Amino acid sequence: MNARLWEKLLAAGLVLSCLALPATAQEEATEAESTEAAAAEEQAENPVTLDGLLEAVRSGRLAESRSNEQRLQDFRRERNRRQQMLTDIIAEERRQEAISKEREARFEQNEAQIGELEERLKERMGSLKELFGVLQQVSSDAQAQFYVSLTQLEFGDRNDFLIDFAGRMGKANRLPELREIEQLWFELQREMVESGRIVTQTLPVVTADGVEEQRPVTRVGLFNVVADGKFLQYVPETGRLLEFSRQPDGRFMQGPRSFADGESEYFPFAIDPVRGQLLTILTQAPNLRERVGQGGVIGYIIITIGICGVLLAIWRFVTLSLESRRIRTQLADLEHPRDDNSLGRILKAYREDRELDVEALELKMGESVLREVPHINRHLPLLKIIAAVAPLMGLLGTVTGMIITFQAITLFGAGDPRLMAGGISQALITTVLGLTVAIPTLLLHNVVQGRAQTITDILQHEAVAVVAERAERDQPA
Repeated sequence: MNARLWEKLLAAGLVLSCLALPATAQEEATEAESTEAAAAEEQAENPVTLDGLLEAVRSGRLAESRSNEQRLQDFRRERNRRQQMLTDIIAEERRQEAISKEREARFEQNEAQIGELEERLKERMGSLKELFGVLQQVSSDAQAQFYVSLTQLEFGDRNDFLIDFAGRMGKANRLPELREIEQLWFELQREMVESGRIVTQTLPVVTADGVEEQRPVTRVGLFNVVADGKFLQYVPETGRLLEFSRQPDGRFMQGPRSFADGESEYFPFAIDPVRGQLLTILTQAPNLRERVGQGGVIGYIIITIGICGVLLAIWRFVTLSLESRRIRTQLADLEHPRDDNSLGRILKAYREDRELDVEALELKMGESVLREVPHINRHLPLLKIIAAVAPLMGLLGTVTGMIITFQAITLFGAGDPRLMAGGISQALITTVLGLTVAIPTLLLHNVVQGRAQTITDILQHEAVAVVAERAERDQPA
């Protein structure tokens, strides 16, 4: 029991001595571990005794005392070093504050001096400030005009000079050089000269298919650019030439085609004075086929009715003209009636019934005339119906288009006019188509009806003439 108790006391003492040892540095920890290992080996070799335990406790206290003394010395050295650093920092702060005060005083002095110099500059410049303003305005306006000009394709480096010159004139901190003013005048003069020249050069062109190709491009003043008989569009943002996906009407294309054919004589050329804007509008304008298509189904029905009416009127006019010619031929030879015209058939009926009395013969001639009139007036009422129905169909398309327009306004509001354009286009196009069909159809109906009425009057006149001739012969002398 005593041996076990002494062993437990020795272990507890070793633990207490290990806990009491300081661990301020890596070297001390390493030494403690080596000491503990040696003590463990020594304990394993030598049996634990009371005297050994007391010696171990005394050795541990001496080691702890030496460690605490070493830590105290390190702390004092570190405190002195930190104190020196604080002293240095305070001295540096005072030095920097002195420098800051010196520079603030120098800044105030420079600011006052700058103010005086600016006042002296204003006094000496006098009316030259107006020159700065004029130069700035002229250079700014020129830069804005040159940016969208077609001459930018050839003289693209002038914008940098104009922007820099306008910026310096806006500051008004120094006088412009005579060379700079002359260059500004030169750029303005060159732009005016180029407005009256026709220049051809090879430049990259983006086709309607999106392919970039090198083509000979002709610039006509500051107005248009053409290549291969087509108009081109200049995009200032990218500095590139684009081929319009759709060219204007043929009457505007004579000039570009003449350039493409290499003509050197005078020829007409369409000029866009607003540098491509009117040309863009012309390319976006719908052609006749697209305008007709805007009328929808009702528009196509109106066109079909109009074509049928025109063809019917032409057919009846030709038929009546031939009939009128045959009647005139028959009038030249009343003694020999023929069956190829209505007058000949009436005269033939008269010869067959000449033995009747005057009253019966008059009725017989009236019957013959009435038999020929429907043949002469055939399909004329249909022409009149077409002339009346066409504007009504146009009115129907107008009402339908307005319904579509109001539906678009109900769904999307009236903020975007393009949403209402479809219905308005149908409303207007169908009205135009209806009037376009009705007016010529009505005129043709009147022409054909006048020709038919002329033939009818001739037939009635000749029928009455033969009856009157018979009545004169039957009267006594």
